[in-house]
Amino acid sequence: MARASAPGKLILYGEHAVVFGEPALATAIDLRTEVYARLHDEWLVDGASLQDSKYAYVRRAVENTWDGPPLWIEIRSMIPLGCGLGSSAAVTVATLGALAALKGRIDIGALAKDAFEVEQSVQGRASPIDTSTSCHGSAVVVRRQEGEDVLWAIEKGDRRWLLHHASLPTTNLVVGNTGIAAPTGPLVAAVKDRVERDPRAADAIREIGEITIDGLRAFERGDFVRAGELMDRDHELLNLLGVGHPLLEKFVAAARPHAFGAKLTGAGGGGSMFALTDDPEAVRTAIERAGGKAFVVATESKGLEAAP
Repeated sequence: MARASAPGKLILYGEHAVVFGEPALATAIDLRTEVYARLHDEWLVDGASLQDSKYAYVRRAVENTWDGPPLWIEIRSMIPLGCGLGSSAAVTVATLGALAALKGRIDIGALAKDAFEVEQSVQGRASPIDTSTSCHGSAVVVRRQEGEDVLWAIEKGDRRWLLHHASLPTTNLVVGNTGIAAPTGPLVAAVKDRVERDPRAADAIREIGEITIDGLRAFERGDFVRAGELMDRDHELLNLLGVGHPLLEKFVAAARPHAFGAKLTGAGGGGSMFALTDDPEAVRTAIERAGGKAFVVATESKGLEAAP
């Protein structure tokens, strides 16, 4: 039997803009997905068929990288589904990690590329930031230019991403979940259409890229006041791109009096927001009073862990 574990992620800045080649910054969080795999006489996932639609990421990971006999696969996840916290990336990375462990060879860089291909094929259009963060742990920044601490490059068609390690202070973040699961693919496609039609949307994409680099620098020097201000502006721009939701606005407004800043995270259209704060209990209580489900997560240094 092989076991693999991979963390969820939270995008601090740059969602949607990263699809257009702008920078983005994500951190791994201390919610993880575990995948166990062992040889079996037929394909089963949690006792169900591998062809079940809810196992699309697992099935594609198997199809892309496994040429051995059937497996019994078990999934145990702490990451809520459809919340923008990287549940699909974590299950993809953990599945690929378990398969690699069964083969006896694990190459994190190659696995990150395989994981991106799985998400790309299932979602239709994706960036590698979720899967790379889940593979690497710590924090990951996507840049067009290669800088220090580069991890790997990923290419797709005419798009190319350079993934870099980033060191951020250990931080607690409060996540507010709307309970609304919005598919990533249609949201990404809608933003693409808006950017092509509206120059203001194209300008917003470029500004989000600038905010990402400024936000990274603010986090690196421990300036949470500035980091929070940049989160607030990023949130405004994401709303301009049409990926906001009334419940996200309600939770962000509830959190801000007790936080340095707050914004949606992930694809939007529902899902989750998060707040950067030095009083997580006050923020959690405020979001719950506004009708959300709130919980505290911590930044996570560990990425994929896999062993036979």
